[in-house]
Amino acid sequence: MKNVVLIPGDGIGIEITAAVKTILETAGAPINWIECEAGLGAYRKLGNPLPDETVAAIEEHRIALKGPLTTPVGTGFRSINVALRQKFNLFSNIRPAITLPNVDTPFKSVDMVIFRENTQGLYIGKEHWIDENKHAESIAVVTEEASRKIITAAFEYARTKEMEKVTLVHKANILKLTTGLFLEVGRSVAKDFPDIEFQDLIVDNMAMQMVMRPEQFDVVVTTNLFGDILSDLASGLVGGLGVTGSANIGDDAAMFEAVHGSAPDIAGQNKANPIALLFSSLMMLEHLDEKPIAENIRKAIYKTLVEKKAKCTMDIGGKGTTDSFTEAVCSNL
Repeated sequence: MKNVVLIPGDGIGIEITAAVKTILETAGAPINWIECEAGLGAYRKLGNPLPDETVAAIEEHRIALKGPLTTPVGTGFRSINVALRQKFNLFSNIRPAITLPNVDTPFKSVDMVIFRENTQGLYIGKEHWIDENKHAESIAVVTEEASRKIITAAFEYARTKEMEKVTLVHKANILKLTTGLFLEVGRSVAKDFPDIEFQDLIVDNMAMQMVMRPEQFDVVVTTNLFGDILSDLASGLVGGLGVTGSANIGDDAAMFEAVHGSAPDIAGQNKANPIALLFSSLMMLEHLDEKPIAENIRKAIYKTLVEKKAKCTMDIGGKGTTDSFTEAVCSNL
């Protein structure tokens, strides 16, 4: 059995983590769940959105599956997602976007993976006032070391998955020092992978190309802010954040999460779609070398999607519920 820290999160998190647990247990995944708290619920209950007990559990077990957390907008505590990524140096945010059966979108041949540097850029949160309420500044940090780690991870993934091309996204025509350094490191790393095609694109051109011909991209690697935006765009191509998984991986720890919101407006109504967290859990199983179980669950999900109208949730055009989807996947295993 493998110990995994489970953080249900806020809003619909309790429902979708329960669904994922049921499906993984039905599939025979050898997991012992260590349930912990974080987010707005933990803040209201304990006065701390990231309790020491949760941090200690992740430090001990080094792997976590996390439901959606609520982050206050403009005021209040900073993102717990960002705090966890920085705390455990989870430098690699991996976001696959794959066309799914019977999920209606204009794009039919999407199969790309976004690698986003997770610990630097503007998301380090270095902000200050020059003239309060009139002039504020943010500082973006890019280092050679962090850039090399994420770009190397992207190339290694492409080689392992037998994908043909890595695209590095930057804004080096304007941000010549920060994203210029990222591009320079990318060109250097690419020389160590002569079997993989390498290209670089300016971020605005990349956004346009993704909605014109997304099928041309395999693995995409970029900095923190650009990666945040482009990974959501990629999710939109295949049906939205509700159908795409996410992994955050470092040298000795990993966290898998649903990146969509906590949707408090539908919490407790049996309407939540667990697919995003479920796909994240499949990435976790692969990370734990449980690939046959992950593949079995994936096939069951795809079969359930084909039966969509009766079983799947309303956000992807079905007439079902969280429970009916969960039961269908378990039945199809």
